[in-house]
Amino acid sequence: MRRGTLVRWGLPVAVASVIGAAIGAGPVIAAVSGDPVLPERSAAQLLADATAATQKGGIAPMSGTVQQTASLGLPALPQLSQAGGSSPLSLLSGSHEVKVWYGAADKLRVAMPTQMNETNLIVNGGQVWYWESDTNTATRMTVKTPAGHKRPVPPLPEQAALTPQQLTEQLLARADEHTAVRVVNTAEVAGRPAYQLVITPKDEGSLVREVRIALDGETYVPLQVQVYAKGSAEPAFQVGFTQVTFTPPAEENFTFTPPAGAKVEERTIDLADLVGRRVEERTERAKDVAEQAKVVGEGWSAVAVVPFSLDDLSAEARGKDASGARGDADPQAMLDAVLKSATPVSGDWGSGKLIRTKLVTVLLTDDGRILAGAVTPDEIVKAAGVK
Repeated sequence: MRRGTLVRWGLPVAVASVIGAAIGAGPVIAAVSGDPVLPERSAAQLLADATAATQKGGIAPMSGTVQQTASLGLPALPQLSQAGGSSPLSLLSGSHEVKVWYGAADKLRVAMPTQMNETNLIVNGGQVWYWESDTNTATRMTVKTPAGHKRPVPPLPEQAALTPQQLTEQLLARADEHTAVRVVNTAEVAGRPAYQLVITPKDEGSLVREVRIALDGETYVPLQVQVYAKGSAEPAFQVGFTQVTFTPPAEENFTFTPPAGAKVEERTIDLADLVGRRVEERTERAKDVAEQAKVVGEGWSAVAVVPFSLDDLSAEARGKDASGARGDADPQAMLDAVLKSATPVSGDWGSGKLIRTKLVTVLLTDDGRILAGAVTPDEIVKAAGVK
């Protein structure tokens, strides 16, 4: 998909590469606390109930509106106002909505509206449409599935973290000896009583104060994920339902007819070939990372260290700009704006430039490294001296 690529998130080291790539300004969704409305549950009981509910009936038919907002404290970035809400760069600021209708494994609709246009992905059995209103283009996709594969797989971007369910899986995978977990039974999200898992890092060097995951009190479906930075009363990042209904969506939501005058394109996706290529790409990527990167520390205070060249990064940004990549934002101008906010630092390890936000700290060293993590500047400077 050229448009509508959503962003994914992971913690703690992944905070640097994921949350740091998609965070902007303004909390919108707030869990409302009141008198207890749900039976008390321990974290283990709650997760067991959620797992049992999923295994018993799978994902229940539902529809709703998911809203993502962020307030990381990034420097002012140029041209984001022109980039439009459908550009991935637009996720760096403001609030953004995605409307979702889920009927079954082969019935899905995702709409990404903006002020000026809308994109839609409609999956209905073997028929898949992708609609872009700004170009008046409808793409009909035929998905060739491998022999023995019974369920059509929607051609969503592999990086997409579309709903709180996906974020919950990533976040709970980090709930280990470095993390304290407790349960609040008085939350309300999208008008529904909800349990709230509160995940608190034990590492003092982490910038993350806590992560809150709201689970529906009846279906145990994750409704909201919020990430709080230390020293902030409001979430630095959040994604969650503002409206949700657990009933089968009307059939008309999964039907699509191109408007009069629309350009209709045809595209065939060979699922076996696509999966094969992705496995190969991931294997090569993992090999490259293993050879070039390392991690200093562990848990929420872990810092990723990879080879880095500012000249190469600038050349890549200029290349993307010259290629006419969609999104209307100048990558080089954005890079310059971020670097302008950097603070010079030095130590026994050498010198470099430090970029700090509420949840992510990045250090660009003059000896050709980039260090990133959800840690304080002191922690990341300390990591720079580790050989």
